[in-house]
Amino acid sequence: MSEIPNPFRIAIIGGGISGLFTALSLNWHCKDDVQISVYEQASEYKEIGAGVGIGVNAAKLLHKIGLGESLNEISGNAEGFWITFRRFDTGEEVVTVLEELTQKYRNSPVQRAEFLDLLLAAVRERGAASLFTKKCCKHVKVLGNHVTIEFTDGTTGDADLIIGCDGIHSALRSQYVTDRPIYSGKIAWRGLVEVQSIAEGWPFPTKSVQWMAQDRHFLVFPISQNKLLNVVGFVTKDRVELGDLKESWSCTGDIMDMKKDFSGFEETVQGVIDKLTSTPSKWLLNDRDPLAEWVYEDGQVVLVGDSAHAMLPYQGAGAGQAIEDGYILSRAMQDFFKSSVDIKDWLHLYQEVRLPRAQKVQETTREAGDIYEMQSPDMRGLTFDDCMPLVKARIESRMKWIWMEDIDAVYDAASIKLKGSSTTAARTQLL
Repeated sequence: MSEIPNPFRIAIIGGGISGLFTALSLNWHCKDDVQISVYEQASEYKEIGAGVGIGVNAAKLLHKIGLGESLNEISGNAEGFWITFRRFDTGEEVVTVLEELTQKYRNSPVQRAEFLDLLLAAVRERGAASLFTKKCCKHVKVLGNHVTIEFTDGTTGDADLIIGCDGIHSALRSQYVTDRPIYSGKIAWRGLVEVQSIAEGWPFPTKSVQWMAQDRHFLVFPISQNKLLNVVGFVTKDRVELGDLKESWSCTGDIMDMKKDFSGFEETVQGVIDKLTSTPSKWLLNDRDPLAEWVYEDGQVVLVGDSAHAMLPYQGAGAGQAIEDGYILSRAMQDFFKSSVDIKDWLHLYQEVRLPRAQKVQETTREAGDIYEMQSPDMRGLTFDDCMPLVKARIESRMKWIWMEDIDAVYDAASIKLKGSSTTAARTQLL
């Protein structure tokens, strides 16, 4: 293995949730060994959109790198509930899924903008990375032991490792894999409601509620210290009905069309739509086939988050998987700096640990969308009432494996062989 540069320069492409968390985790695990630069294509570090789920699995990792208290200060708290699932027409309970209250951490849904601000403030406070804006990656080029990034403004940047955190439309990924979005058959309506505007007469024990109908489902959950309610409604539609609707947070829709899409839902849902704080966003939901490879250029380029495994939103697990990526990648880099094993082997270990789990989340997320809208193969042709027992049985325990797996233990077990190789190599050098 060639001599490791000191400092080892890491360029993170993309300054969203995955990019900033990865920078913070790398700084936490490898502070004395790395020099990190984050390149964001927008003119400022800013998130658009409404709420995002931070599951127990991801909340645990934020606590581990010293951000737990800050997370608790901005998150919603469903007070022991994950979601209570209800019939669309009457609000009658189908099944209620509780959190695992025996553990230290909890599900922590947040407003995207507030969460990004938290991460950004931590990067600046800790001096974790140099932050750049208006830097859109055009191409990367390997030049011996380092990589040059070419930006669309004509400037360049150099690094020893490039980490792609540039999302579902990743420019970095497109250099190695052709993006082939596949329309999922569903669209999403999104918005926010002030909790105080709907609090009076709220009929359920929690404000984390999902109503289910055939080909439609409607979800709300609290964020921003329970001051805001995140609203997202899913509808199955033929592609020809959607015109030029795009896969983008910036697309909006007419609230009357939203009300039409959820006609027949009980009065609580209608009241929530009536109290939206602004014009709802309307987003076409695309799916993507799993990637077989996340590591490129002999270990000088690696993908993280949506650029590696963009997934549909039905389990609220996408951000958590990006956080797991950044954390495990950081552990692999920490071990790389302590070892005599080449970086490509440590990055492939990261892939070995993370790819199967992330792709299982992708797969089960698709399944969840089908369950919630009664589109699973064995539900087709059944009445709504005949589907209910099947829906209940499949929802009750489906999230536990995502929330409860100890990814540190998984990494430790997987890394034994590489660490052994490093020890053997070190002994050989001494002989």
